[in-house]
Amino acid sequence: MVLDVPKLSSMSDMVTVLRLDLAVKLILAVLMGGAIGLERQLAGKASGLRTNIMICLGSALIMDLSMNLGTSFGGDVRIGDPGRIAAQVVTGIGFIGAGTIMQSRGAITGLTSAATIWMVAAIGLTVGAGFYVEALGATALVMLVLAGLGRLEYKLLRVRRTHNCTIRTKPGTSLDWLKTALFSDGLRVVKAELFDHGDDRVFELVLTGPARQFDIARIELLDRAEVLNVMLD
Repeated sequence: MVLDVPKLSSMSDMVTVLRLDLAVKLILAVLMGGAIGLERQLAGKASGLRTNIMICLGSALIMDLSMNLGTSFGGDVRIGDPGRIAAQVVTGIGFIGAGTIMQSRGAITGLTSAATIWMVAAIGLTVGAGFYVEALGATALVMLVLAGLGRLEYKLLRVRRTHNCTIRTKPGTSLDWLKTALFSDGLRVVKAELFDHGDDRVFELVLTGPARQFDIARIELLDRAEVLNVMLD
């Protein structure tokens, strides 16, 4: 039995048979997804190097499949919409992103990781479609936002702010106890009013301290048995 091996008479034939164009797309997807994933890994996030590489690589492969499936069975006429398969990536990636978001008694974490995963999938689709310059530009912007603006965000969270706070506690909770608890979380009570009711005691407070500490203090207070509810304005 003699195998019919196609003759590679030109560079274009070689690219077509060996799918070198797809190899380039997948390599670029690994590099771009890896660059973003490395930043996430160094930041200690759950969606790190391998996760972002796999998302970008899979998105690029699905986009290439979506674009070439219609003409892969012969003929030059494209059958169907090349965006239909790729569109499912946008929907499906939401399930992975949702898995990185955690909610605990009003505090939400993982939103940046979820948004990054969504963006990495978009970059993979862009690479799979063959828009390399656009994909490289988007990767550079994502790296700038994650690395550069992260430092700015950290500085903004350290800026001192003043907020009104309503804390509902069990009857008999003292203001001194509450001040001590808030002070341990980096906040200072500027003004305080106390209102007693039949089944609770309500404190109307004006607090000052670093911006990032308000959410931390709220979580810490809600973990204490004496505190029933905390509301920040």
